[in-house]
Amino acid sequence: MLKTKRKMATLNVPQNGKAVKGSSRKPIPGVDLTAMVDLAFLLITFFMLTTSLSKMNAMDIAKPVPITDMTKLEPWPASRTLTLLLGKDNKAVYYLGQAYQNPMQIVNVSELSEVLLLNKKRVAEAHKMSKDKEMYVIIKPTHTSIYKDFVDAIDEMGINKINTYAIDDKYLLDREKSFMRAKGI
Repeated sequence: MLKTKRKMATLNVPQNGKAVKGSSRKPIPGVDLTAMVDLAFLLITFFMLTTSLSKMNAMDIAKPVPITDMTKLEPWPASRTLTLLLGKDNKAVYYLGQAYQNPMQIVNVSELSEVLLLNKKRVAEAHKMSKDKEMYVIIKPTHTSIYKDFVDAIDEMGINKINTYAIDDKYLLDREKSFMRAKGI
């Protein structure tokens, strides 16, 4: 087998040109790019195989089975309950305790962290920091809210270490509906 030596660059001298008076034939440089193409494919393959693709981050949300008989419900401690109503235009309404006894306040969804921390502190002071007396949060997305606000509210629960929260997208009190309608939320 005859071995040939491969050249990376060559100089080609044209054979068919006529000699022009006062000039000589100039060699035309030619470059063999085979090695560069091989290197490019090796690098592309390397980065494709070593790069990890982003994984989907999914939240586990377990909603309770619907109860048909409302008289069998356990009493919910209103003094430790913060209700959060998600509305339109990145607005939310919240109140601590019962809707008919405590004032409702409006907040931007981006400011939920401050609201949660403030009310968590109030509940802890009222119940003497008992571990079994932590604050409950009921998140109620309404038909005017958007999914991003709901996800942000769930994220805030994890960030602010709210261990007990529930999602109620079915039952809105008349007072909650009328307040949100009056405020345009």
